[in-house]
Amino acid sequence: MPSPLIIIAGILVVSAVGLLLAGLAALKRRRLFGSAASLTLGLLLLSLAGLSATVAVAIQGYRAFTREEVVAVVSTRPTGVQTFNATFTFPDGSERSFSLAGDEFYVDAHILKWKPVANLLGLHTTYELDRVAGRYTDIDDELGRPRTVFSLRQDKLVDMFELRRRFPPLFQPLVDAEYGSATFMLANERTRFEVLVSTSGLLVRGVEGG
Repeated sequence: MPSPLIIIAGILVVSAVGLLLAGLAALKRRRLFGSAASLTLGLLLLSLAGLSATVAVAIQGYRAFTREEVVAVVSTRPTGVQTFNATFTFPDGSERSFSLAGDEFYVDAHILKWKPVANLLGLHTTYELDRVAGRYTDIDDELGRPRTVFSLRQDKLVDMFELRRRFPPLFQPLVDAEYGSATFMLANERTRFEVLVSTSGLLVRGVEGG
C-alpha cells in the first residue's frame, strides 16, 4: 500500500494542476485577480506536494517502532589479539559479517521522532542503523591501534536525517527530535546478543546459549 504521504502528494498535485489550469483560463479572460489567486494557490499546493513526496522518499530505509524492537542478533567470535568477527542477523533473515579490531563491539543508529501532526500522516518514531566499529577499552589503544568501522546504512536517493540537518526550518513543524544513539559490548570471547532500539535509544541484551 502506498505511503499516506505519497497519497497526499498525489491529491495535492491533482488539485494544483486544476488550480493552475483555472488560473490560466482566467488569465485568458483577463480576470487578473482570479487568475493570480488560482495560480498562487496552485503553486503553493504544488510545493506542498513536492515536500510530501520528498519526505516519503527520504524516510525510505528507516524502520518505524513504537516501544522496543530487535534491530539485529549479533554473534562475535575472537580471531586474534584484539581482533574479532561480528556477524549480524537482521529481522528479514539477511546476514552481514565484519572483521573488527578492538576489545568491544560498537554500533550506532539515527533516530527520528515526529510530532503528533506528523503521526496523523502515518509518520512514527523511526530508526536506521548507521555504522558498526571495533572499540578499545584502553584510551591509548584507541588513539594508537588500528581502527575499523563499516557502514550499515542503506543507499538512498534522499536521506531524511541529512535533509533535516541541512534545512531545519523546513521540517520544524513535523520533526520533534533527531539524534544519534550508540551501544557497545565486550567481544573478547564468543558472544551472542540482541541489539534493540527503543524510544530512549539503542541497548544490548544477551541471548541465552550465546
